[in-house]
Amino acid sequence: MAKIEHWRVYCRISLAVLYGVAGVLHVTIPAPFLKITPVWVPDASHLILITGICEMAGAIGLLIRASRRTAGAALALYAICVFPANIKHAVGDLAGADSTYWQWLYHTIRLPLQPLLVWAALFGGYIVTWPFHRQVPKTEE
Repeated sequence: MAKIEHWRVYCRISLAVLYGVAGVLHVTIPAPFLKITPVWVPDASHLILITGICEMAGAIGLLIRASRRTAGAALALYAICVFPANIKHAVGDLAGADSTYWQWLYHTIRLPLQPLLVWAALFGGYIVTWPFHRQVPKTEE
């Protein structure tokens, strides 16, 4: 297996686990996600249910050859769309006088990792090859 393919497999499996678990949590335990959803989001409880289903579908889609590109693009777009909730979560946790070292550490690591999640979905979905190759990515064979 070529080095680039090794990293694609690693990204796909890691993201499938991450989004699969997150999706199950969104569907089964929505309360923490409701707490971090911005107030301007309409019908937040239903949207959280839908996002959980989308996360699970994206996770499964990454594991199925025929749907990898679509799932990768959808999960990259999803990571961009939920970033406002991540920011609200960070601001809510860190604005109070009772914020802890662990909250600061979590958000200091978590927020800058969002672009990495976007890239990993695009890379694992055979949409980009950067930084491994500069040419247009080939679809998997």
